[in-house]
Amino acid sequence: MDDREWLAERFEHDRARLRSVAYRMLGSLAEADDAVQEAWIRLARSDADAIDNLSGWLTTVVGRVCLDMLRSRRTRREEPLDEVHVPDPIVEPVTNTDPEQEAILADSVGLALLLVLDTLTPAERLAFVLHDMFDVPFNDIAQLLDRSTDATKMLASRARRRLRNSAAEPDTDLDQQRRVVEAFFAAARAGDFEALVNVLAPDIVLRAEGGPARPNFNAFVRGAEAVASRALTFANPKAVLHPALVNGAAGVVVTVNGKLFSIMSFTVVGGRIAAIDGIADPDRMAAAVSASGLQLTG
Repeated sequence: MDDREWLAERFEHDRARLRSVAYRMLGSLAEADDAVQEAWIRLARSDADAIDNLSGWLTTVVGRVCLDMLRSRRTRREEPLDEVHVPDPIVEPVTNTDPEQEAILADSVGLALLLVLDTLTPAERLAFVLHDMFDVPFNDIAQLLDRSTDATKMLASRARRRLRNSAAEPDTDLDQQRRVVEAFFAAARAGDFEALVNVLAPDIVLRAEGGPARPNFNAFVRGAEAVASRALTFANPKAVLHPALVNGAAGVVVTVNGKLFSIMSFTVVGGRIAAIDGIADPDRMAAAVSASGLQLTG
């Protein structure tokens, strides 16, 4: 095995973890793959023999690439500030055996939490993700940000406070989550408004994104009665629900007449649905389902 083959083998060993870092930083699987590829390009151009801790070096490089991408994203302001955006979902069968998907979903980050991460500054997000989720020392993160270690610790602390204030701790029992989601759809299909309200948290938030192809799907709705009213209107009797895990939580892939209609993720807190996040962008849905290995029928 020559040096380049050895280097490629080492990189592949770390690829799933690097993709996981990038996904948490960016909330986009396509951009995460771009960031990981950029890390490989930089590694191939570097003096690998001079790197003492290759895994740590790669993690910080991916972090730097993601930081630049986040800053560029804010500078461009490509999307209107009031436009609904739902991060790329990671879909998997209820029983999953894909090691790469499992690596991304380890200590899973739900879509609702990713949306809170989107409210952080790029520096706050980097400090929180690298330190709190991947145990990168503050000293290393400080070098990436060109700040003192104490200032970097403050960034992570601010991020933690915002997350505590914005994201309730979701229920972890998947069977319980599934029962709540099933009750939601049963009530919607029965047209039972009261039952719908009872399964929803009073301050529930519904976020939906259709992308450029389906802008009419875009929605941001808050409150149990408002969400229940909307659920009654989109209870399509032709819809087929395919149970799935979406970012490690109970979710569904919805098809209508055999075609993808939406992917929905549910955040369940205290036995009630606290958030519903859905996408109906055809390209993003197709990519998510294709990567999942989920078998759709009907």
